[in-house]
Amino acid sequence: MRVLGSAVLSMEFLIMGFAMLLAKDQHDSSVIIYGAVVMFLMIYAIRLLKKRSGWILGSLLQLAMTAYSFVVPSMAIINILFMGLWVAAIIIGRKGEAARAALLAQGNPADRKPSEK
Repeated sequence: MRVLGSAVLSMEFLIMGFAMLLAKDQHDSSVIIYGAVVMFLMIYAIRLLKKRSGWILGSLLQLAMTAYSFVVPSMAIINILFMGLWVAAIIIGRKGEAARAALLAQGNPADRKPSEK
């Protein structure tokens, strides 16, 4: 779950940088500052993905990216794609963690006695 979430956030970090390049010529500096704050919060959220607060912050940053797509309209389609990837990271990550926990609960088959196999 953490790997997928960090991949989505790190790609969004790069996309936000490109969106700021598009916005710098047409908007004032407050838009650039907002974009920079969102970018650095993404890096912070990647570090927090071990905890639930990281996932909450990542979800809030998805909304912040949606707000930035009003400034740079060409970013709206990319934002929709990455919101889908974020939801997929949560859903697939939970399924993967459940499968891993089930495998760990079974134990290593090589450690069993021949009569248990």
